[in-house]
Amino acid sequence: MGWTITDDLTAFETEATAFLRARPMENSVPITVTAALRRRGPDAYGPQPPLFGWWRPEPGADVAAVFLRTPPHPPLLPRGDTAAARELAAVWPADALPGVRGDKETAQAFGAAWRDRTGAGVTVERVMRLYRLGTLTPREPAPRGAARLATPADRDLLLRWQHDFAVDVNEPPVDDERAVDEAIARGARTLWEHDGEAVAMAGSAADPADAGTVRVVAVYTPPARRGRGYAGAVTTAVSRAARAAGARDVVLFADLANPVSNALYQHVGFAPVRDHVTLGFGAADAPV
Repeated sequence: MGWTITDDLTAFETEATAFLRARPMENSVPITVTAALRRRGPDAYGPQPPLFGWWRPEPGADVAAVFLRTPPHPPLLPRGDTAAARELAAVWPADALPGVRGDKETAQAFGAAWRDRTGAGVTVERVMRLYRLGTLTPREPAPRGAARLATPADRDLLLRWQHDFAVDVNEPPVDDERAVDEAIARGARTLWEHDGEAVAMAGSAADPADAGTVRVVAVYTPPARRGRGYAGAVTTAVSRAARAAGARDVVLFADLANPVSNALYQHVGFAPVRDHVTLGFGAADAPV
C-alpha cells in the first residue's frame, strides 16, 4: 500500500496514534509535538504548515512507519520499518531537503536511500541518546538552594533562557512566547533558586491526554553558574515531580558530544535506551 502523506493532523492522529503509543518512551517527541499542534494550531513551530505520513506494507495491515515534519525542522522518523524509510526517500520531492532526524537505524536507512537517489552528501550532525529514569539518586550533598515552579513573573527570563538553550544545543532559536506562556500555565518549567536568584532551569513535556511518559526538556544553566550542581538538582526536581504525579516513565535526551551532561544524567539515575541521529544533506558525497 505504501505511504499516505497529508497536512491533516486529525487524519494523522487517527492513523498513527496506535503505532506511536506502542513505544511511548521512544516516541515521546512525536507524541508531544502532535499534542502541541492540536492545542496551539498548525503554526505552533513556525509559519510553514506541518506535514505528516504513515505507511502500511499492504492494504488492511497495521501502520508500520510514520513521519512528521514541522518546518524549519527536518522530517522526524520514529523507529519503524526500514523498508518504509527507504521508500519515503524515493517518493519525497527531490528539492532542497536539509536532512532528516529520528531513530538512528530508521533515519540512516532514509539517508542512504536519499544519497543513492540524489547523489547528495549525508553527514551525521548529531547523535542524541535517549535515557530512561530508573532509581532516582539525587546528588549528595545537594547544591544550596531549592526548586520552584516558574510563574508569569519569570516570563522574560524563561524567554531569554529558552533562546540561549537553543543556541547552546545548535537548534534554530525559536522565540515562541506562546510556548513559554503555556509551559508556565501548565507548571511545566521549574527553576532552581539560590539566595533569591534563579540559577538553572528545566522543563517537562507530556501529552496531557496521557501522562504516562514525561520527558525532561530544556535543562539550562547560564555559563557563569555552571559547575555547581544546579543542572543536576533541577533535573532531579522535575523528575521527582513527574514521578509524584504518576508518570510511568521519565525520559530525556542528551547529546553524545557532551560527556558532562551524559555523565550527569546517569549519575542521578538515568540509563540509556536508544540513539537518535540528525543527518544533514549536502552537495558533496560523504558516508552516513
